[in-house]
Amino acid sequence: MDALAEFRERVRQWCAANIPPEWRTRQTGATDAEFVEFQQEWFQRLRAGGFAVPHWPREWGGGMPVAQQAVLYSELAAHDAPRLVLAFVSIHHAASTLLAAGTAAQRERHLPAILDGEIWCQGFSEPDAGSDMAALRTSARRHGDTYLVNGRKLWASGAAFADWCLLLARTDPKAPQRQGISYFLLDMRSPGVEVRPIRQATGEWHFCEIFLDDVEIPAANLIGPENQGWQVAQRTLGAERGLTMLELAERLAHGGFRRLVSLCARPRPGGGCALDDPPVADRLARLETELAGLRGLCADLVAAERPGPADASIVKLYYSELLQRMTDFGTEVAGVSAHAVLRKPRSSGWESGAWMLDFLGSWEWTIPGGTSEIQRTIIAERGLALPREPVVPR
Repeated sequence: MDALAEFRERVRQWCAANIPPEWRTRQTGATDAEFVEFQQEWFQRLRAGGFAVPHWPREWGGGMPVAQQAVLYSELAAHDAPRLVLAFVSIHHAASTLLAAGTAAQRERHLPAILDGEIWCQGFSEPDAGSDMAALRTSARRHGDTYLVNGRKLWASGAAFADWCLLLARTDPKAPQRQGISYFLLDMRSPGVEVRPIRQATGEWHFCEIFLDDVEIPAANLIGPENQGWQVAQRTLGAERGLTMLELAERLAHGGFRRLVSLCARPRPGGGCALDDPPVADRLARLETELAGLRGLCADLVAAERPGPADASIVKLYYSELLQRMTDFGTEVAGVSAHAVLRKPRSSGWESGAWMLDFLGSWEWTIPGGTSEIQRTIIAERGLALPREPVVPR
């Protein structure tokens, strides 16, 4: 047995011994406190097994080769393991930002704390600055060793549970849009911070608004030089469009697609199943082919020493729109019954098998981290070197 096969067997044995039984039932309709407790316990169980942050550098508890990461994520999905929903921003966005642009003191303070369960959210988007992030208006004015921050952030996933926030604010209102932004680490327990959950049509909530009223942030919490937060933010968004995709692609292939095939194989009242229909079989074949392409793109992106300037955008665009197509098809095959499912397990991902809710949630991925239109622009301008779009005067 080769080393990769031995690793796969080890992961399988670990999954059999450690994945909480009946977690889907317990997490469907779970309270906020039950959700947070379950997520924290699951994170520490993964950490004890060496599987919580495989993508981090070895000195911080990671260092797993890409081939093993792909095996790990595929086996976790195949064994229907819960997802690290609450730690997603912490272990990907926050960690990649700290590793790329943080000071030694910032890394020493926060990376061990993330491993101990510190929760992060992201404060980038605003009511008038979503896809056009450079238009943000939240201000940060320096007063001695602190910055005084005022403004409002929108669509901050999990902010109600967060200990810290990756925050963008304008420090030079006279500079060109992308040159007057700074990047901060915000303690969510600071006076003047108010978080309001945004209730969704399903009755549940995931996104939040963050209101900042004369919030003081120490200058030591500035990431990168003042007024160069835009450049640092590209590292954060690069993680959202790149490194996270390896896990998400494996989840989609080994979790979402398997559930879709099982759905199509269910017997019909009059006999037979959807797999008997050539159009259904054809769409499944196309989706499987697309998934193989996505997994290959993700593996190449993570393994590359120097990814191309648009590679992460290609993967993000491919994944988000493939997720939409798959969940849309699942909703179509599931029929009317899918519309009666109003809750799904809180520790599941975007491929839980609650097809209508998954389809609604899939639209989230074509918006955050840059909409599909933004990704196509990046691919055109940075990847294909096409002329930039003309700037339309406001």
